[in-house]
Amino acid sequence: MGEAVLQETAGGAPRSLDEVDLFAPGAQEHWYEAYAILHAEAPVQRLAGEGLTPDSDAFVLTKYEDVRRVVMDWDRFPPTLSLLVAQIQQSGQMPAHIPDIDAMVASIVSLRPTPELWRAHRKELTDPWVGPGCTRHAGMIAGHVEDLIAGLRAKARAGEPVDFVAEFARPLPQRVMADVLGFPQEDIPRLEQWGNAQVMSYVVGTTHKNILTPEQTQEKFRLLAGMKEYVAEQTREKRSRPRDDMVSFLTQVEYQALGRKLTDDEINGVVYAMVIGGLETTQYALAEQAQLLCERPGLLPRLRDDRAAIRTFIEEGMRLRSPTQGLSTRICAQDEVFQGVHVPAGSMLHLRWAAANIDADEFEDPLELKLDRKAATRHLAFSQGPRSCPGSNLSRLEQTIAWDRLLDAFVGMEYAPGNDFRHQGGIMLGIYRLLLNLTPA
Repeated sequence: MGEAVLQETAGGAPRSLDEVDLFAPGAQEHWYEAYAILHAEAPVQRLAGEGLTPDSDAFVLTKYEDVRRVVMDWDRFPPTLSLLVAQIQQSGQMPAHIPDIDAMVASIVSLRPTPELWRAHRKELTDPWVGPGCTRHAGMIAGHVEDLIAGLRAKARAGEPVDFVAEFARPLPQRVMADVLGFPQEDIPRLEQWGNAQVMSYVVGTTHKNILTPEQTQEKFRLLAGMKEYVAEQTREKRSRPRDDMVSFLTQVEYQALGRKLTDDEINGVVYAMVIGGLETTQYALAEQAQLLCERPGLLPRLRDDRAAIRTFIEEGMRLRSPTQGLSTRICAQDEVFQGVHVPAGSMLHLRWAAANIDADEFEDPLELKLDRKAATRHLAFSQGPRSCPGSNLSRLEQTIAWDRLLDAFVGMEYAPGNDFRHQGGIMLGIYRLLLNLTPA
């Protein structure tokens, strides 16, 4: 991490393998020190008794070659969610003993339970809006960027610091996703509440499995109350009066993979996935990239002079400071060996994308931000393979437009007094606030 962060948090950094616990309270402030230890001493870390059942284990993978091998092979390393989907399909009903079955899981069961249908779902339903087809949103994104920059510029001209998270990085993807889905901008506070509830387990959940207490689960669904009704209301309206937005498209499209149109509940599941995936990643990426600019004084003027380098800067930023650090998303269908470590069939795998992205065996000078790095997109911040992030194109477009316009507006960016560089818990690299002094162009 950056020097400023290390200075603020040096007291609790792990010094040996025995002190490395990626999921302990406060661990997020020292993840990158922990990755160095894991790479050197335990690139495959066993979590005894933390598998799917109490008598099985989980394993943390931190090497690029291992993580990529897993994400590229659905058959040998099926998603943990596929077990739940299979259970639901076999029983014919949602399991009552799992309280947090949500709309997205229900839609997966009917729309994309297999790798083939997963690919069709992406190609037919999401790619036209948040995948390769996201370029249709460029003008809309630029409008929101300019509007938010106007607020930053006014404070900068008054000599006031800005909170880059609250005043730019967070509201930009919220505004963009509302417009993509076709929801009114005035409804963003509700979308934010629902988005926060959806990712609650990834922020306050414990262990690598992001487990919520019964009370936290109850609070999650209290906060989510009303989302299904809201989306249903929007869906009904757009079925009768479709517009140029994603929800209208979903109400009208003939899903060729299944030879039919989507139900209201299936549309609700797709929207649920868009909200959970479309807000956080872009916010965290922008905030970390701003810190990289502050910590490398010559970088901002270099990017101002060479706008083509923005694309590599974005990729390097996500590689160095991965928004989602890791997830326990896969299991072993058979016995495997990683880095000489035997991993039994049925073991859970925690894929630590952030550690893989700074693996010296894959990336030369892995802790350096290189604007001339070859194949800069090969990082794993969005995963790879059939289950890579469907909204990665949209996120990249938002980041590209944002930095191009920010570089037009400001010639200087530095930390303002008052930063504590604290991050939220869980598995995402989300800084709470980022106070900056900006110098207008």
